[in-house]
Amino acid sequence: MDTRIGFGYDSHVFKPGVPLRIGGMTLDYPEGLAGHSDGDVLLHAITDAILGSVAAGDIGSYFPPGDPRWKNADSSIFVKLALEELQHAAYRLVNVDATLVLAAPKIGPIAGEMRARVAEILGVELNQVSIKAKTPEGLNLDNVAQCHAIVLVERAADNDELKSMSAVIESQKQLEDVVDDLLASVHGVPKKRTIDPVYDTEDIT
Repeated sequence: MDTRIGFGYDSHVFKPGVPLRIGGMTLDYPEGLAGHSDGDVLLHAITDAILGSVAAGDIGSYFPPGDPRWKNADSSIFVKLALEELQHAAYRLVNVDATLVLAAPKIGPIAGEMRARVAEILGVELNQVSIKAKTPEGLNLDNVAQCHAIVLVERAADNDELKSMSAVIESQKQLEDVVDDLLASVHGVPKKRTIDPVYDTEDIT
């Protein structure tokens, strides 16, 4: 079986006055993560890992931080794009292993719920998603959240698998449509983006 791996990394500084979004969940914490989108460090790292597994660029290639359409955007949209690229390359996701590095809040008590949410976003089983958390001991980075993510992908065996992947992606398109409609009404931004990736190293912030 033709397999590949992909690695993703992201980091964001904590900022008062914004919600804390990690793994597609809003956590009860007095500070959130600063970013052009919702700052979801876990979903950003997973997105880059999936894109990297099929050499499809990085998150900043598709969602530039200067583009107002992605201001405060739900990062599950970015994961959906990465899954589309994975499907176009005729691969499927085998598993994800992610490590969050942050001083607080504690991830252990909610790790199971977070795994379930990430599995739902990815359209995979719970046992295909691993999420761990470490503290940045000795690094003087208590005001920063970081995430390392690795994915294993394999070439889809037949058309049925590709159709199944398409169904997962299609089920998530509603979210992007809602965001597009909101941005168009509030900011007057054109509704549909054109994917024209420029393969640089700038990531979304």
